[in-house]
Amino acid sequence: MGVQQAAAVKTLVLDDPEDVREAAGAVAGGEAVAYGFGNVYALGFRPEREVVERVDRMRGRPAGRTASATTVPERVAAAFDWTRLPDGVPWQQVRSLMDELLGLGPVGLRGPASGRVPEALVAAGGGGGGPTVQVVATGTRCPSHAFLGAALALTGGDFLAVTSVDRSRHLTGRDHEPAHRRADGPVDESGAEEGVRVLAHADEEAARRRHPFHRPTSVSVVAFHRTAGHTRSGLPALVLERQGSLSADHIRAIAANHGFGLFVAPPAVAPLTPRAYGTG
Repeated sequence: MGVQQAAAVKTLVLDDPEDVREAAGAVAGGEAVAYGFGNVYALGFRPEREVVERVDRMRGRPAGRTASATTVPERVAAAFDWTRLPDGVPWQQVRSLMDELLGLGPVGLRGPASGRVPEALVAAGGGGGGPTVQVVATGTRCPSHAFLGAALALTGGDFLAVTSVDRSRHLTGRDHEPAHRRADGPVDESGAEEGVRVLAHADEEAARRRHPFHRPTSVSVVAFHRTAGHTRSGLPALVLERQGSLSADHIRAIAANHGFGLFVAPPAVAPLTPRAYGTG
């Protein structure tokens, strides 16, 4: 069972069924829960607009932001409208690429949004494209599936909203806050807020060992709602929008196995840097 860490923050254990039920009930009740997400931590909450905006205010982020979606691995495909892929992009090959990436670990996937995705998680299309959704999923190796599944059963939906645990630069004065990979980070971030729960990895080193190809950063994001032309060999080039935990080279090799090239967008050229912790 989890123990009370401070007046405002309660730390629970991701592998404890009773703790999982408590955390899922908190999400169903409209609270945000920090939980072990692959080899780092994320904040999960209900996808209704009022909850998204409340969490944004809590984290110091601007109103009206489109949140990312998360769910259990078997429901990821339901987020996307497979009839709206770009010309020349076969849905079967995108699905097989997606499944391989999820089998390795945490990943972000942006594609055409299906009608099953809540409005607060859908971004309006740009440049003539239709609405999109960014799904940020832990992959199949993370025990957070029990928590997500329990929360979804209680909320009655297919998706939750998810974001990073850290506060924005508007509150910290710093330009970039890397993802937390230790449970004491979310505890410190949330220490002044009432009723916050942290659903922690039972063994953080083991969580990192389960994902040997991933750096402890926010996820890499692969987009397939648009392409960036073709490779020299004629393969359609999907777009890497962010180079996070899984390297561009690794994603490029996997994409090639499924008949795709990979274009690294300018913001994704430099990989995200893992958080450095003090020794004190």
